[in-house]
Amino acid sequence: MAKTATPALLEEVAAYYAEKLRQHGQTPQGVDWNSAAGQWLRFHQLAKLFDGNQHFSVNDLGSGYGAFYDFISQHYPHAAYIGIDICEAMTEAAQQRHAGQTQARFICADSPDQTADYAVTSGIFNVRFGRTDSEWQAYLETTLDSLDRSSSRGFAFNCLTRYADADKMKANLYYADPCQLFDLCKRKYSRNVALLHDYDLYEFTLLVRKS
Repeated sequence: MAKTATPALLEEVAAYYAEKLRQHGQTPQGVDWNSAAGQWLRFHQLAKLFDGNQHFSVNDLGSGYGAFYDFISQHYPHAAYIGIDICEAMTEAAQQRHAGQTQARFICADSPDQTADYAVTSGIFNVRFGRTDSEWQAYLETTLDSLDRSSSRGFAFNCLTRYADADKMKANLYYADPCQLFDLCKRKYSRNVALLHDYDLYEFTLLVRKS
């Protein structure tokens, strides 16, 4: 699979999340989320991509310590899962956490090593590490290309929203334009795209279903 970002950016991201894991352990805060409730709510939005299917495979890009697999194994026990993360400490934590789970595999990489039915990513577009809007948008779009290539039935991702309250927005975070990304996905990847912006968080989820 093609690279999703420059080596310098990937190293910065890996170091950031390794430190979060060191500080907070295998918790939502360890992958830079505020709460377990918010994390679980995001997973429910991403899972709408599966349309109630029970037998499928999924690539999870930026899988962290494997929290989405906890969700998958509970709600879709027949699904095959591959977690991909650029942070070696996160990958090792995920492998230890899910040791003996034969339907889950975790690798340290910047892109999936095989195609699955679906591909998802959650939270990896939020912290932009001082990059400009244009630089971060380019990284985001390159990553969407990777999600597209590594899925046969569709992919899903989330972003912080440009419609967040101005007094709560932070300079180190990236707030995407949901309308622009909806248009991009419709024009570039599929005519079947759903924008979810109604689940009471300062973010949105896009589901791209392939014909």
